[in-house]
Amino acid sequence: MTVTNPVDVLQALIRCPSVTPAEGGALDVLEGFLSPLGFKVDRMVATDEGTPDIENLYARAGSDGPHLMFAGHSDVVPVGAESDWSAGPFSGDIRDGMLYGRGAVDMKGGIACFIAAYARLVEAGKAPKGSVSLLITGDEEGPAVNGTIKLLEWAAARGEKWDACVVGEPTNPDTLGDMIKIGRRGSVSGTVTVKGVQGHAAYPHLADNPVRGALSLAKSLMFPVFDEGTESFQPSNLEVTTIDVGNAATNVIPASARFKFNIRFNDLWTADSVKAEIVRRLDAAAVDPELRPDRAAIGYDITWSERPSHVFLTRNNALIASLSGAIETVTGKVPKLSTTGGTSDARFIKDYCPVVEFGLVGQTMHMVDERVAVSDLETLTVIYQTFIEQWFAHADA
Repeated sequence: MTVTNPVDVLQALIRCPSVTPAEGGALDVLEGFLSPLGFKVDRMVATDEGTPDIENLYARAGSDGPHLMFAGHSDVVPVGAESDWSAGPFSGDIRDGMLYGRGAVDMKGGIACFIAAYARLVEAGKAPKGSVSLLITGDEEGPAVNGTIKLLEWAAARGEKWDACVVGEPTNPDTLGDMIKIGRRGSVSGTVTVKGVQGHAAYPHLADNPVRGALSLAKSLMFPVFDEGTESFQPSNLEVTTIDVGNAATNVIPASARFKFNIRFNDLWTADSVKAEIVRRLDAAAVDPELRPDRAAIGYDITWSERPSHVFLTRNNALIASLSGAIETVTGKVPKLSTTGGTSDARFIKDYCPVVEFGLVGQTMHMVDERVAVSDLETLTVIYQTFIEQWFAHADA
């Protein structure tokens, strides 16, 4: 086993069953690879009431600037039924040029490639003149309470400062070199509870069906569209994700109904302004008589999720140009600069330094038989190695 071979590193990581919130031995493996490369490795356990304790890892090589961070997560999602896998989900087996296992692309593969890339630079006597750190959480696939956000706070309190960060999430839709994520939309979730009056379905005049009100309010959030998008972001989009009344009887009008929603919003909005627009729409729909003629305004309550994700866009040319240039040098492709997709831990890192995301092809992430082409592991390693060299050259210029 050699640390310069991303296949060896990835197989060792996959064989650790680090399903959130379990550490599964993955951080032990990482420490074993990083310490001989000159990294000072720290492991901290974050705690919070009502959520599992999470062990996280922070490693740094070098003590001077400039300082480049690589961020990722060692935890993985559950495997489902192991019998559905063609190879053991924690086997790391290779068949027909594909390496199988949970976390192969999301995102132990990215971690393995970055470590192998740095190890190759050290082996060649080209370790960067500055500092490189790895920030690895075990809580990205979970509630994300005791992971990156607390690890960043812990490191910053110890005086750590970063000039740029790459998150190794699987950003490419089809082939390596397709896409760099340079930002993410914001995200706000909420629950609307509609008050009604319970009664017999045959005597609706004696009751007030909250389902009617819930439908009116939900419609107001989904139409009209919030915006048409911006130069850097696609249109904001709200989805109602569930409607519940908790009523098993067909002849009883329920006393209340509730629905949940999530909106992914672009840089035309802030979390506060999009919340205000949602309340404005709900208040307007509450007095709409379409489904409730001759009724008083709909009574409702809204509860917001505790932590919204804020929209961000990275404009750091040195970071983007270094990574884009490395991708083009290795693959011949000019990557698309994108803000599509869901959220990632980049939403926390952006408060500390410029951040972009680039990793493997994500087609099989979270699926049965998650797998990565062995050739892609080698290509990504070379991209990361070239990027590290180019970024430090830009930073020293």
